[in-house]
Amino acid sequence: MAKFDPARLNRISDWMQRYVDERKYAGSSLLVKHHGSEVFFHSCGQRSIENNLPFQRDTIARIYSMTKPVTTVALMMLVEQGLFHLDAQLSEFLPEFANMQALVPGAQRLDQTEPAPTPTLHELLTHTSGLSYPFNPGILPAAMDEQDLIFRPDQGLLENRVLDLSRLPLAFQPGTRWEYSVALDVLGRVIEIVSGKTLDEFFAKEIFEPLGIQETGFSVPSGAGGRLASLYTPLAGDAMALNAAKTGGDTLRLVDQAGKSPFEKASTFSGGGGLVSTIDDFSCFAEMLRNRGQGKGHRLLGSKTIDYMLSNHLPGDIASMGPNSFAEQPMEGTGFGLGGAVVINPGRTRVPGSLGDFSWGGMASTFFWINRVNDLTAVFFTQLSPSSSYPSRAELKALVLGAMNE
Repeated sequence: MAKFDPARLNRISDWMQRYVDERKYAGSSLLVKHHGSEVFFHSCGQRSIENNLPFQRDTIARIYSMTKPVTTVALMMLVEQGLFHLDAQLSEFLPEFANMQALVPGAQRLDQTEPAPTPTLHELLTHTSGLSYPFNPGILPAAMDEQDLIFRPDQGLLENRVLDLSRLPLAFQPGTRWEYSVALDVLGRVIEIVSGKTLDEFFAKEIFEPLGIQETGFSVPSGAGGRLASLYTPLAGDAMALNAAKTGGDTLRLVDQAGKSPFEKASTFSGGGGLVSTIDDFSCFAEMLRNRGQGKGHRLLGSKTIDYMLSNHLPGDIASMGPNSFAEQPMEGTGFGLGGAVVINPGRTRVPGSLGDFSWGGMASTFFWINRVNDLTAVFFTQLSPSSSYPSRAELKALVLGAMNE
C-alpha cells in the first residue's frame, strides 16, 4: 500500500459513485493489483435496478469482447505446440474460406468485388483480415446485420455461423486496413478443429481450471443466475445498433436480465464476445498475462510468447490504418497486439499511461488494463452498452495512475 496514496484511491470510489448517482451506470466494481497483490477494490450501485440488488464482488457480468484475449491465448497455446503457424491461411482449417472475394474500393453494392487472398491467422488476430462487425459502417456490415451475423449466445452452433459468414465478401483486401471484426469468432472455430474440443471445453480444461477460474464460461454457472447483472443502455433503440444509435429517454433502459438472458444457456460459443465472468476470475486471467504466462503455479504460455502477444503488430498506430470501425480504445498512439491494444506513444493517446500498456474492453463497458512498467493490473466491471457511451476508461486510467506515489 506504500506505493499508493489512500486519499487519492478514495477518489476512485467517489468517481464510481458519481456515475451511479448520475444514472450513467447502474452499478460497477473495480479491482486493482500491484505486484500481484490487491491494493484496491470497490463496488457500488446495483446489478439489478428492477429487483433492487447490489452490484457486488461476486456479480456475474457479460464481458463481451474481453473474451477476445482469452481466445487469443487459446490459439497461441496451440501455436506453441507446433500445430500451425500464424502465417497459415484460414482456408487450411476452414475450406469454405478459399477463393475469397473482397469489395472493390468505393463499392456501392455487395456484388462489386475482386479476387482476394484468403486472410492469414495473423491477419484475423490483428483485425486486418477484411472481416467486419454488423455495427460498423459500410456495405459488408449492413449485409452482416441483415443476416444477424453477430454471434449472439443463442444463434446455434459456431460451425454454422462461421459457414454463413464465409459466403460474404471481405470488406477490403487483407492486410491493408484495420477494422474491428468477428475474426476471433472464426478463430474460435479454428481452435475447435485443431484441438478436437468445443471452444467451451478447451477454455475450461486448458485455461480456466489451471488458473483457478471457476465462474467464467459461455453460460452462467448453474445456480448462480441470481448474480447475473442486468444489462442497460442509454439508447432508445438496439443497444448494439451503433449505425442508427438513437438517444433520448431513460439513460438506463433494461436490455437483458437474469431469468430471461440467452447467457444462461448459450448455444453459440463466441470467441469474440461470448463469456460471462466475475471480477476476481478475470483478474486471475489478467494476472497471468502480467506474470508472462504463469498463474496459480501453472504455466499456460511461455514468457516470450506473452511478450510477443503484448507487442504492437501493426506498421504504426491503429489510426494510421484508416479505420472506419467502432473500436474499444483510442486509435491514435495505440497499436494492436494479439488480443488487445498496445500503447506505442502515450502522449498521442491523450490518456495517462505508459509505453506498452496492454488493454481491451467489452461492449457492456467492462475494461481491463495491464501496466507492465508499474507491474499493475486493473479490471473494471459494469453493464452498459454501448461502451462508447461515456469516457470512463480514460478517466479510470487517470484516477488509478494519479493515486500512485512512485
